[in-house]
Amino acid sequence: MTDLKKMSDEQLALAYVGGNDRAFDLLLERNQSKIFSYILFVVRDQETANDVFQETFVKVISNLQMGKYTASGKFGAWVMRIAHNVIMDWYRSQKSENIVEPTADNDLSNLRSSGLSDASIEAQVVNEQVLEDVKILMNSLPAPQREVVFMRYYQEMSFKEIAETTGVSINTSLGRMRYAILNMRRMAKNNDLALA
Repeated sequence: MTDLKKMSDEQLALAYVGGNDRAFDLLLERNQSKIFSYILFVVRDQETANDVFQETFVKVISNLQMGKYTASGKFGAWVMRIAHNVIMDWYRSQKSENIVEPTADNDLSNLRSSGLSDASIEAQVVNEQVLEDVKILMNSLPAPQREVVFMRYYQEMSFKEIAETTGVSINTSLGRMRYAILNMRRMAKNNDLALA
């Protein structure tokens, strides 16, 4: 008998499709914390996060059983995409005013993709402190901006991965990050916070 714990998420998904229910239990165990923390961070309400999480995994099961998953990509990214779609459906159902899209003349020329510096322990400590301050400011951002910042800095996803997960272009992802940074700079200035 195959040891399920040694299987990748992709292999487990295919094993579940093949009738192995224990494979799905292990998939859920491996992915639930990451997916739930993402959902909770975006919706900012425990009860809503629980509902969205359950809806996400109902859709995951449904899509797996309908054969809509192929092992060509990462299972975790596939589930994140489903979670994102469920969150957006929830926002639409709430007729939320929180969704802010960039304008058509969005200028991305001054956005730099500089990662976190790991040149020294001191720089790492400073970066961790800055990320904590950023996390506080992020709670005031509209959902799409908060989502892209979370994916970029806390889940270390590339803009290409963010675009694929959220179903938008890379330019839209970059634009949302730009607006998030501008909004956080404004909030930091208004609250006398130094973020760099």
